[in-house]
Amino acid sequence: MLNLWLFYARGLDYHSPVPLSPDARNSCALAILRIGVGLFFLIFAQYKILSTEFTLHGGFQFWINKFLTEGGAYPFMVSTLRNFVLPHAMPIAFLVAYGELAIGLALLLGVFVRPASAAGLIFMLTLVFSSDYPGPSAPLWQYFGASLGHSVFALCFLTFLLARSDSVWSLQSRLAKV
Repeated sequence: MLNLWLFYARGLDYHSPVPLSPDARNSCALAILRIGVGLFFLIFAQYKILSTEFTLHGGFQFWINKFLTEGGAYPFMVSTLRNFVLPHAMPIAFLVAYGELAIGLALLLGVFVRPASAAGLIFMLTLVFSSDYPGPSAPLWQYFGASLGHSVFALCFLTFLLARSDSVWSLQSRLAKV
């Protein structure tokens, strides 16, 4: 079934004697991952942008304070969150909301994928260190377990930085063919 879908998605006749090469299959898999992550980021951005709760009415500050009071921030991030992020909460909230939108659109459309992935990787690492601290006496595996919500996306962004995830199913690849 996947082969049938990949053949039609690439514009090939299923009965064509030319099978997809491993490189073409990998390119399609990377594009599916890129588009999926892009959709997630559009979903993350839409509630922040369409509702003013996150940006204008304390939603962002709520989360930063939650990270601080519940011990989710790594110790080296606490002073940055208290002394820089909270005093500049509203502009940073807008940066987060519209940054997620820009990352999502770039990945979904397949344009500026590497710059968007670099920004996404930095954003995910910032979230790991701001919210995923398991505590000073936690075993090593809990550091990884606590960060799964952000580290998986960080690995996706790293993959998009290293690979050519925009080689198929992207505006970039369409424009290159013109």
